[in-house]
Amino acid sequence: MSTAVREELSEIIGFELSDPRLATVDVTDVTVSPDSRHAMVKVSLGGGDQEQRQAMAALEHARNYLRHELASRLNLRKIPELHFEPDHYPDAAARVEILLKRAKKKRAPTENRP
Repeated sequence: MSTAVREELSEIIGFELSDPRLATVDVTDVTVSPDSRHAMVKVSLGGGDQEQRQAMAALEHARNYLRHELASRLNLRKIPELHFEPDHYPDAAARVEILLKRAKKKRAPTENRP
């Protein structure tokens, strides 16, 4: 379940939210509690201290929207309450995976043109 939540949040934050404060935010890890009531979402933040604070504020502001989107995309009985935490040491492999997905998404619309 943690993997599904991480993938969906990565998709929503990285490609669907238009808030410019979230441009450098990547979801690196999600840990869902055993009772599925809470999810600790670790995010990699780019930029300086001020940009990081603004990004965290944007995530907190979008929390209810993100839960609503998760509910509509995942068939879960309980949608966990999201708790965001900066990931100061993101795993390099996870970061590469995120960047590859982002690059693939950006290239996909241009590949389909005649």
